[in-house]
Amino acid sequence: MNKKRIAVYPGSFDPVTNGHIDVIRRAARLFDELVVAVGRNTTKESVFTIEERVCQMERACKDISDVKVTEFSGLLTDAVRSMGAVAVVRGLRAVSDFEWEFQMALMNRELAPECETIFLMPSPEYSYISSTMIREIGRFDGEISSFVPEFIAAELVKRLKES
Repeated sequence: MNKKRIAVYPGSFDPVTNGHIDVIRRAARLFDELVVAVGRNTTKESVFTIEERVCQMERACKDISDVKVTEFSGLLTDAVRSMGAVAVVRGLRAVSDFEWEFQMALMNRELAPECETIFLMPSPEYSYISSTMIREIGRFDGEISSFVPEFIAAELVKRLKES
């Protein structure tokens, strides 16, 4: 019997960007199932609640087969084990992302040697997009619709105006 090959793509996704969706589409083709794990990060002030981010991600991924969305808190390696995953997928936009991601991959390997980290670069048109930049542009009424799914742009602009 073949074991299902599950990968986890973790992140805060606050907000989900077209770059995230690009990585999800490509990672989903590599594994039997991709679990997009929306992280509950207690050290970050999120624009959207964890429940909102999970719903947004589910909506953004509704047309991508073999993708499941869930939330997690605590150590990623604990979540990976509980999901039976064989890999963690991480996006690398630029060399500046590499040092942090490399350290995390090595630590995760130490904590869960049965799970590999797979790095995917986003398509060139998304390589400069980050959730932090999107939030900042949105705070100053800049145009964000080309960087995020359409429904996210509307929700983000509304939320930023409320705060």
